[in-house]
Amino acid sequence: MAREPLDEAAATDLAKVFKALADPVRLRLLSLIASHEGGRAGVGDLIGRFDVTQPTISHHLKVLREAGLVASEKRGTWVYYRALPAALARLSSLLAAPTAMSAQGPAPAGVAPRGAGRTEPRPV
Repeated sequence: MAREPLDEAAATDLAKVFKALADPVRLRLLSLIASHEGGRAGVGDLIGRFDVTQPTISHHLKVLREAGLVASEKRGTWVYYRALPAALARLSSLLAAPTAMSAQGPAPAGVAPRGAGRTEPRPV
């Protein structure tokens, strides 16, 4: 977003992703899935961590899946979820602010980048 403006289609698509992440339960679910050993988590691994019912967890997982943040795989009677690395990488790169150096361009030879050598007062 900081490098070039989003077109309408990209903004609409990203709004769905951000809406899915705007719920604290869904945000925690995504974090639990992404950080789970082996990168996959079953519904049984997730349910006990929340004060909501299993159908509510299933609904939140469906929203994450529809937003393209997780994929699911059914094995027997269990469904396992995994975070989609491409979706997480897209969000990461989208939200990454350009560094001061890249925003200003390289400093001319012998000139320190703006702010170099300056110290800011520390809050007390």
